[in-house]
Amino acid sequence: MSLEKVIFHIDVNSAFLSWEAVYRLHHLGWRGDLREQVSAVGGDMAMRHGIILAKSIPAKKYRIQTGESILEAKQKCPNLILVPPNYGLYERCSKAFMGILQEYSPAVEQYSIDEAFVDMTGTELLWGTPVEAAEKMRRQIKERLGFTVNIGISENKLLAKMASDFQKPDRVHTLWKSELQKKMWPLPVSDLFFVGRVTTKTLFKLGIRTIGDLAKSDPSYLKQHLKKHGEVVWGFANGIDVSVVQSAPSANKGYGNSTTIPFDVTDASTAKLVLLALAETVGSRLRGAGVRAEVIAVGIKNCDLSYASHQMTLQNATNITKEIHQCACQLFDQLWDGTPIRHLGIHTSRIKDQVNMRQLDLFDTNDYEKLEKMDETIDQIRKRYGNDSVIRAAFLGGCIDHMSGGISREKRSVDYEKLKTE
Repeated sequence: MSLEKVIFHIDVNSAFLSWEAVYRLHHLGWRGDLREQVSAVGGDMAMRHGIILAKSIPAKKYRIQTGESILEAKQKCPNLILVPPNYGLYERCSKAFMGILQEYSPAVEQYSIDEAFVDMTGTELLWGTPVEAAEKMRRQIKERLGFTVNIGISENKLLAKMASDFQKPDRVHTLWKSELQKKMWPLPVSDLFFVGRVTTKTLFKLGIRTIGDLAKSDPSYLKQHLKKHGEVVWGFANGIDVSVVQSAPSANKGYGNSTTIPFDVTDASTAKLVLLALAETVGSRLRGAGVRAEVIAVGIKNCDLSYASHQMTLQNATNITKEIHQCACQLFDQLWDGTPIRHLGIHTSRIKDQVNMRQLDLFDTNDYEKLEKMDETIDQIRKRYGNDSVIRAAFLGGCIDHMSGGISREKRSVDYEKLKTE
């Protein structure tokens, strides 16, 4: 006897802002609730991470949008309360959030830091009907952790995610296949998962403006204009999704890191120092996962925001920091045209299991066994005593973080006492 699927999608309402508000209210004793004020979490303009990461509901009245620059947001609302991000706090909040979800089902798939899918199939005897279980989950998160969530319920992940995006905040919504015509088809086609700005523009030209219009279209006609993507979004519009909740994350297809530099880089030596810092973090992640990369790529974003990238396939897959850096520098020399650099990245692909099958080269004088042992030793020291316990001499006295990229240090912690006195 097969059970009918029941999938929840749980999404934290304005996650970063909510987590900031709860922490300040309940742990620091601050009086104002950021969620009730015209406020937003935003990056540091001085470090050139100046975008809105999350906004309060009152901020929506000023048409402040996630992803826009702080300058644009301040033009819309000069009195906008802007708070810096604290990713260390957000990671702890996310972990507590996921912990509650795992109390309801072992099948929890973390989709991002602030949202997850839960397979609730067959749990009715434990938690009641799907709506009763969702309401209990929603209340428990609110009472125990202090922030609110939206929960979408359906037979599959796609429709559950669509349902969680209905009216916010602090709501439970269903979107069963029997409810598609009433609840989803009247929505603008841009609201459909996987339909971005370019696809929306194409669909508008075809006279398709609602999800219902898309669902009733001829999939072969859509394929002519959108190729395979046309068939995919047609299926989504009709509630078709066969993906399953994966509690164990799938293996990474690539590892990478990038950084926005606080100043325009105009010389190759400084750029290559940034690449060394990125190679440190990428190499460390590869070694931590027990894998090697066969393809190395470098990306450059110039001061005019134009972007270019170049890649190479290695003769032997690697996770050695020095080798990754040497390849990155070679790619950089081939790619850079001398324009001032704003952003640099190193990305890897064609990931191989940790099998040391290096093909020997008579003209290669590198002692790879020695380099591997050195990297492993440095990883162990940093893991035990912190990233700054071992620093390459090239970074001493300079302004480049020796392990750049990803979430920068200034975003991992915040001096709340200093903020309170400002």
